[in-house]
Formats: sequence, structure tokens, C-alpha cells
Amino acid sequence: MTVTHFPAPDAGATQPLHAGVMTAAQARDPDYFPGFAVAIPLGIQHVLAMFVSNLTPAIIVAGAAGFGFGSPDPRALIYMIQMSMLFAGVATLIQTIGVGPAGARLPIVQGTSFAFLPVMIPIVAGQGVAAMAQLTTAAVAGGLFHTCVSFFIGRIRFALPPMITGLVVLMIGLSLMRVGVQYAAGGVPAQGTPAYGAGASWLLAGIVVFTTLGLSFYGRGIWSTASVLLGLIAGYAAAALMGRVSLDSVGTAGWFMVPSPFHFGFAVSASAILGFVLMGFISAIESIGGVSAICESSAGRPATDRELIGATCADGVGTAIAGVFGAMPNTSFSQNVGLIAITGIMSRHIVTIGAIFLMLCGLAPKIGALITTIPIEVLGGGVIVMFGMVASAALSMLASVAWTQRNMLIFGVSLSIGIGLELEPEAISHLPETLRIVLTSGVLPAAILAVVLNLFVPGRTVEAVPAAA
Repeated sequence: MTVTHFPAPDAGATQPLHAGVMTAAQARDPDYFPGFAVAIPLGIQHVLAMFVSNLTPAIIVAGAAGFGFGSPDPRALIYMIQMSMLFAGVATLIQTIGVGPAGARLPIVQGTSFAFLPVMIPIVAGQGVAAMAQLTTAAVAGGLFHTCVSFFIGRIRFALPPMITGLVVLMIGLSLMRVGVQYAAGGVPAQGTPAYGAGASWLLAGIVVFTTLGLSFYGRGIWSTASVLLGLIAGYAAAALMGRVSLDSVGTAGWFMVPSPFHFGFAVSASAILGFVLMGFISAIESIGGVSAICESSAGRPATDRELIGATCADGVGTAIAGVFGAMPNTSFSQNVGLIAITGIMSRHIVTIGAIFLMLCGLAPKIGALITTIPIEVLGGGVIVMFGMVASAALSMLASVAWTQRNMLIFGVSLSIGIGLELEPEAISHLPETLRIVLTSGVLPAAILAVVLNLFVPGRTVEAVPAAA
């Protein structure tokens, strides 16, 4: 799950951004190609809007495992960053072009999912590169399961009303906020040393946060859309002036890289597979929200069953393929839904061009190496903003819930147990390892308990599934 800021359309505007370029009917047609002069800049704008969010999950997982920023050998981290770009592009192409039943044939941008992070972090915590074999194998299994679920997605939507999906998104945001602050203070390697929490670290993180906020509030067009990326660039420039940037890894990185199947190996972990399978339900509903939002806001019509099935199927296929090559799970990115609403152009070919650009970046290791030179405090500033927006999006989803005493109790108990088990994992130390890892993720116990209580406690009312996360 990824939610970042996108600017609202200007309330005083008298015509959409596509006016004068194409007719309104052409703008609403996913199959219309507006020409390269329009498609290339808009395609790159889509990439800029999601670039940082797409890379962050891989960086966080690598950091949790112990081979992230500051590690003596950055090769595994660089590979994960490259695969995040390459297979986000591949998954996006599956959505826009379509492969058999997979793909909505709509302008849907795919990227690495935040939703799986609370499940992935306990699996790899402190175990080094070796733990990635379990994770990527589980991603393949979870992706295949997700693909199968896509054909029955309409039958399970009733079990995930806004109260449940909002709770899940809120848990994701709350679970990851600690990571943002930890990075801003200097990261795990600095803990226990005088450098942790130093003023220079918070200065760099603050530059990123306030630059991002300033551009989001006062910028227009690409300045607002890519505010997180531009905030990171500002923080990076400040770090370079402070002598905190080293480009040694860029010089040693190659110009071209071919991905290797099961790069991290193959290892079956019951807890990892169970976690990925359970999170697949949530990811599927998230994709339905994105497709519904695109069709209703930009095409002026509801999404068809074929588009909903194709979108969720592409999620699963994209995740499975990414797992084979050592990448993280993929999902649709909601900030790009907002970008389409702003431009008013529905062409899937624009997003296809953005996908090709992502794939080219993914094949160039020097780009990944350059990203690893970003000081962790700079990344922390961007992460603080992104995870804060995840929690804000959850509150927006929960605003549509009828807060009866029943719903308040279900929500409160589920939230309490989910956060409590995550904060105090030793409380269930006597359980088998598989259950322990799943239950201490925070997200899964809260979601499972909320779904069960909502289905079996009397007084349930039918609530509409939200159009977008």
C-alpha cells in the first residue's frame, strides 16, 4: 500500500489540463494515444510521482535484515533497488498492455507495496542476505495465490468494508512510523553511539520534510507532484555540502545488469508464505479501489468486471514474477490515480511509456548505486512524510464508517491487540514460530480479528467499499 500527496485540481479552473490538446472523448478513452510530445513528459511525470515510494520498501527490508545503508558490501542492496524499478515497470506493462486475463488495460501504475512491510520485517530482522530467500520464495507463492483470488474477488469484497480496510491501512502507517524516525536520527548502525539523534541528522531530515511540505502546498504541476523526490534532492544537496556524501560505490557499479532467477536462492518458510497469502486479500481490495477511482473520476463510468479481475490478476502475476528475480510484492499506486484526475487524460499508453522508462532505469546499476549514496537521515525525512500520509489516508477511509458502539468496539479491540502484540512480541514467545511471526506483524492480527468479529457479531450493516485508498 502506498499513499503520498497529490495536489487537488484548482477549484477555479475553467477547463481541464487536456483542453486544446484533444477532445474530451479522446481524453476519456484509455486506448487513445495523444502523440509522443504529450505522452513522454506525462509518462515521466508518473514515474517521478512514484519513484521514491517504489524504492523505499526494498531499502527498509534490506536495513531490517542488516545489509542496508552503511553496510560494507552494498551489492545486495543495489540489486534490490534495481529490481524494484525493473519489475515495477514490468508489472505496469502487464496492467496497461495486458497478458491474457492479467491486466486491466487501463493507466494503472504498479510499484513496490508498503502493505507487506509489517510482515516482511519480522521475517528478515537481523538475518542478513540469507533471509531474502525465504522472502522472495514467499512472494512467488503469495503472488500465485493472489492471481487465483482475483477471479473470485467480487465474492469476498463483502468481508472488507471501509472499517476493515481503513484499520489495515492505519496499522500499516502506525507500524512503519518508527522506521522514519529511526532513519532520521541516524539509522540502526548509529544506535548506541553519540551520533544517534545528533542535531546534524535531524537537520538533514528536517530539510527534506519542510521542502516537501512547501512544494506540496505552494508548488504547481510537477513541482507539487514530485514534491517528495524534490525534497530528497534538497536534503541530498545539503548533505553533500556537509561532506556526508560519498560516490565511491557509483564508480565501481556497472552500466548494465541482467536480473538472475532466484538471485537470493529458494527457501520455503511457512510463516512467510502465510503472511503473504493473508496480505494478498488486502492488496486485492486496494487494487479494486484504484481501478474504480480511475474509471469513475476520469472515464465517467464504473469499472467493468473484466477490468477489476484483470487489475487484481496483474497484481498477483507481477508479484510472482518479481519474487522470482528477487524483488518485492507489487501493487497499484494510488498517488498516480490522483495524477490522472488532475491531467484529465486517461490514455494507458502514457503510463506504458513511464513503465519503459522505469525498466531502463532498473537495468542500469549505476542508478541504484547512486541511490545508496543518499544519507539515511535524508531518506528518513522522506519516509516520515510518506508514512504519515498512509495514516492520513486511513483516517479519510474511516470517515465514511458509521461509528456505532458495535463498530467502535470491533475497531478498538482489533487495533489494541494488533499494536499491543507488535510492541510486546515476547508476550507470545511460547507459540510456534510461524504463529509468532504472523501475530507480531501488527497488521495481520488486527485485520483477521476485525474481519471475524465483523462477520459474526450481530448488527452488521452493508457498507460500500471505498473507491480509492
